[in-house]
Amino acid sequence: MAASSQLCVVHQPIRSISLPARLHPGSVTLEAVLNRLKSFQISSVSTIQSALVGLAELYNCMEELIPSPLTQQAVLRYEHGRLVEQVLDNSVTLLDTCGNARDIIFTMKEHVQSLQSALRRKRVASRIESDIHAYMCFRKKVKKDIAKCFKALKQMESKADSSTPLLASDDHHLSMVASVLREASAITISIFKSLLLFLSMPTLKTNTSGWSLISRLMPMRLLSNEKGQKIVNEVGCVDISLCSLHGHLRNNDAKAEFQLAQRMLETLHLSVEGLEDGLDCIFRSLVQHRVSFLNILAH
Repeated sequence: MAASSQLCVVHQPIRSISLPARLHPGSVTLEAVLNRLKSFQISSVSTIQSALVGLAELYNCMEELIPSPLTQQAVLRYEHGRLVEQVLDNSVTLLDTCGNARDIIFTMKEHVQSLQSALRRKRVASRIESDIHAYMCFRKKVKKDIAKCFKALKQMESKADSSTPLLASDDHHLSMVASVLREASAITISIFKSLLLFLSMPTLKTNTSGWSLISRLMPMRLLSNEKGQKIVNEVGCVDISLCSLHGHLRNNDAKAEFQLAQRMLETLHLSVEGLEDGLDCIFRSLVQHRVSFLNILAH
């Protein structure tokens, strides 16, 4: 399947909500952020970075609503706090997913930096081969870890689909709060899926000479096809360049492969740094979100 169809996640249509300003002075901002994220189209690593920042902004806006006594009383009234328990259960899955993604990106950065150092210093072929092998083994392990994250997110989605909607509740404030929480959860899952798909870019398989031909003749077209659609993301480009380099390390004609690998590694390094910053922001926001609901139960 083309990488573009895997990476580009379009949120399921959700009716834009209109939050009454009387709920909280910040409700207008919350509504704007929520509706903007619902229409967000993810098609590249830069848009994933923007989505993570927007997600952190959404949770920060919700933090202004949650401490309201009216909000706390409303969520506690619903079936003796079941809504609070649902939020806390979901927060565990989201924090685990975010934490796993941060660990993956941190380790990826370490491998990329090791490879960059080896190529920059033009170390012996055996050392570079060892670094390439270590990176590819890491990539295989990542796919297994990400599969577990996807399973947990899918289970969370299934629970949300089977839960009783609160929009028909006579308590208007409760209905609005529940709607915001439900949509924020759905958007978070969608953005996290896009991130995980980016990190789990399938390893493209072909013979060494095939990758060599691609890397020599099409070094600037690895990211898109003739229609401008992405077919290989930054992670896939590194796979391609390393595969080609590995096949030419012991020859004297690997200059082009060295240059391509260095360029692709630098691009990936910059990309994951941006994702790391975004994940740090949303992780802190998710932690605060969980703490706020734990405080509601404690009161």
